[in-house]
Amino acid sequence: MRPAPTRIEPIFTPRLWGARSLAPLFPEKSNLTEPLGEAWLTGVDCRIASGPFAGKTLGAAWTEMQVQWRGTSLASVRDFPLLVKFIFPTDKLSIQVHPDDAYAAEHEQAAGGRGKTEMWHAVSAGPGAHVLVGLVPKADAERFLRAIETQTLEDLFIHWRVQLGDTFFVPAGTPHTIGPGMVLCEVQEYSDLTYRVYDYGRLDALGKPRELHIEKALDVIEFGRPISGKASRIQLPGHGMQVSLLTACRYFATERWKIAAPIGVHSDPEHFDLLVILAGSGNVTWGSASAMYQSGECWLIPAGLGKFSVNPNELSKILRTYVPDLAALRANLERNGHSWQQLAKTVFD
Repeated sequence: MRPAPTRIEPIFTPRLWGARSLAPLFPEKSNLTEPLGEAWLTGVDCRIASGPFAGKTLGAAWTEMQVQWRGTSLASVRDFPLLVKFIFPTDKLSIQVHPDDAYAAEHEQAAGGRGKTEMWHAVSAGPGAHVLVGLVPKADAERFLRAIETQTLEDLFIHWRVQLGDTFFVPAGTPHTIGPGMVLCEVQEYSDLTYRVYDYGRLDALGKPRELHIEKALDVIEFGRPISGKASRIQLPGHGMQVSLLTACRYFATERWKIAAPIGVHSDPEHFDLLVILAGSGNVTWGSASAMYQSGECWLIPAGLGKFSVNPNELSKILRTYVPDLAALRANLERNGHSWQQLAKTVFD
């Protein structure tokens, strides 16, 4: 089956803290009767919209994809490895933490057995937008529990102002929450394991408090861990476009492309790429074929596609994310003159 750029249809999920309009990314999702909080771009139940797997779910298509689609480094990976989503908060999310792979493998096999390390990129941010990522050094389990009881838990967190284009790295074991007034693109391990520790007294649709997972959260929170928080981007050679590495770890690497004129690109035979269109429109061409793209879309670029081009009709901002060989990525950045001090703020072990 010949590789071809493949568009994936999103799935939208209601959330108590969500928005009633997802414009401009999804202008058709306006004047909603219930708030939508997330658009899952690569959920395994998302439908393939174009290419030879059109009509199938991403999960089903992944089981059929050969090495020229997946890439040599992912040929034997059982499950689709990356979950990408947009988040649309108009209220605070719950304060929560995610387990790492080791804890999930031991305690959460029924939920997939994978931990959750993630990153957020601010697609938009209004005045006062902020996130809480990580605890202050004085925080320990005793203070944490006492703060839950006294409803002062936010006081133990590091508060980060969010501006357009900011990126945050949130490894497993790091307590966090997201505030209102922004739109984020989240890239993460494919896992939905969340331990909720505080929910601001909210009630669900049935009028009941949502479940908390304080005991498990205390098992996985790494008190005293140095906080990564806001990442620093690294400029990369662009070959006709502006390219920045936003953050990288062993689970994902994410770049931001800014394209004003047609550019030629080569796929990487080691891995597929995901291209998330943050803004703009245009077309992708490969061989004698082409397809239109627009904001809000997610495209899978097969590893064996070879040369293709991105031709914007207007300035386009795109996130490229993939599963990296982290050691090779780090070595390449060092060869190109980036210091370990620079790498420490962008590339995480």
